[in-house]
Amino acid sequence: MNLQNGEFYWQTTLTHPPSYPPLEEDIFCDVLIIGGGSSGAQCAHLLSETDLKVAVVDKRQIGTGSTMANTALLQYLGDKMLFELIHTFGEESAIHHTKLCEQAISDIEDSSKKIDVDPEFKRRDSLYYASDSQGEEKLQKEYHFLAKHGFQVDFLDEKQIKERYPFSKQSALYIHNDGEINPFKYNHSLLQTASRKGVQIYENTEIKGKKFTKEHAIFYTNRNHSITAKHVIIAAGYEGLEFKKEKDCLLTSSYAVITKPVENLQQSDWYKQTLIWETARPYVYMRTTADNRIIIGGLDDNTTYPEDRDSKIIAKKKKLIKEFNKLFPNIHAEPEYYLGAFYGGTHDGLPLIGQYEEFPRCHFLFAYGDNGLVYSSILSKIITEIIKNGSHPDFDLYSHNRNLSQ
Repeated sequence: MNLQNGEFYWQTTLTHPPSYPPLEEDIFCDVLIIGGGSSGAQCAHLLSETDLKVAVVDKRQIGTGSTMANTALLQYLGDKMLFELIHTFGEESAIHHTKLCEQAISDIEDSSKKIDVDPEFKRRDSLYYASDSQGEEKLQKEYHFLAKHGFQVDFLDEKQIKERYPFSKQSALYIHNDGEINPFKYNHSLLQTASRKGVQIYENTEIKGKKFTKEHAIFYTNRNHSITAKHVIIAAGYEGLEFKKEKDCLLTSSYAVITKPVENLQQSDWYKQTLIWETARPYVYMRTTADNRIIIGGLDDNTTYPEDRDSKIIAKKKKLIKEFNKLFPNIHAEPEYYLGAFYGGTHDGLPLIGQYEEFPRCHFLFAYGDNGLVYSSILSKIITEIIKNGSHPDFDLYSHNRNLSQ
């Protein structure tokens, strides 16, 4: 799958990343993880704390799939708003999901302190502003449920926004303790730490076939070797759909720009360097980086053709910069990197875990949505617990055949 195209930033922040050999022999393991991106890395990290024999394979070099296009805003609110999730799943399930997202940010923060390379995790507040009068109504609904259930959030009016930012909006939610991270460093450091604890990692090793027996799953590689496993986690990102079509998953395209470093960026220029996004759909979002660059992303569209997506990159780059300048006219934002990439979501707004009859012993990790790193954290914890102990209380919430009562 042609996942993305453009000029990429993250790999410039880790100039000598760890490398791993291709698989050159038949192996046996307790758990095979297919995919060495964010989801696979988080699974490997969790399983490295067990006595299980674990192997990770990736068809590319580690971190060169969708990780390169991940803009890595860590937020517990998602593309589908909380009040909309409540309408679909009921208040108890929707709030529980949101609490799990909030906890996942803390879990990512904790793991960032225990791995070999600093992934530049930083707590950031978020400003979620109303794009129009309809957006204000949505934010009021959102605030009602967030405040009711004890989330750290303030409702700002136009005056309060002007006191903090150089732009004017009708209203906004000010959400405390979201976060940001360097996804490339995080990906590599999770796997490097897992490797040091005994997890086997193989790059440039593509899965080309499979067979299932009563007690094992056997997968075959492009180099004619076999991997026999008791359990398999298919954490192949958007390419998981090439293993198994899932009716609730859909692909669209998204775009991003990363600027040159902004000199002397002050709090008066950008209040607390908050994450910023809006109620419009499609929306524009922005964040800063550890070296004071600005990431501006969004303007999603429904194309699933790489050629169409890529033909729009330059125009989207210009429009994203224009949207940033509307908010921050006094910050000189000069683009240096830019990209277009496939972006996955689900029809109902929740990520999902697939367990299918035709794939016995396999767990599909579809961390699809705008909070991919956060969703990966949640789903990897559930799947690894199922492998270790046979069940997890939150599995039904994310199961591919979920039918949650309201």
